[in-house]
Amino acid sequence: MKKRLVVYKRSDEPPVSSTNSSFTVRNVRYGECLKNHAASMGGYAVDGCREFLASAEEGTDEALTCAACGCHRNFHRRVVETEVVQDLVTDIEDYILVVATNI
Repeated sequence: MKKRLVVYKRSDEPPVSSTNSSFTVRNVRYGECLKNHAASMGGYAVDGCREFLASAEEGTDEALTCAACGCHRNFHRRVVETEVVQDLVTDIEDYILVVATNI
């Protein structure tokens, strides 16, 4: 297997100022198991586990073990889904105006 160096360029541009307040929500899930069970013999074989299922409640040591294949969560492919969420109220003056008119 050939190693490859990946370099990401950071943006030097300042963030765009906006009156809209928004934030990013990141959802992390763990997909198929990538553990090579034949590494000690010089081969390559995965167990076919399609998705990480926690063995116990979150916050315990057992929560890091997959109930389907028994592997640690680190062996499963990490999938990060990002979503930009914008607030409905973008300016405090607009909020005060809306509250004042509804009284």
